[in-house]
Amino acid sequence: TALPIYPAGPKTIHFWAPTWKWALVFANVADYTRPAEKLSLGQSGALAATGIVWARYSTVITPRNWNLFSVNCLLGLTGIMQLVRIYNCYREKGKDEDDDAKK
Repeated sequence: TALPIYPAGPKTIHFWAPTWKWALVFANVADYTRPAEKLSLGQSGALAATGIVWARYSTVITPRNWNLFSVNCLLGLTGIMQLVRIYNCYREKGKDEDDDAKK
């Protein structure tokens, strides 16, 4: 196959860096089991922003690195999903406090 001789193949850092970055995606998915109030807004925001920026960058560099593109798309997506969970948690918390204040 052509993968071993591809400029972003397994004999280069261009292959291994995004491959190890998958661990961040798996850790982000594992955090779905954690309560949203224990999630870090800064960490989730940084992962989402990093994923979005690097996904775009991976399409304009030479050689095109589809492993880098896919890992960063999922990193951005999982980061955004965590941000939505955090937002919903704080929104619900605010509603509960408003309901308590009305009583």
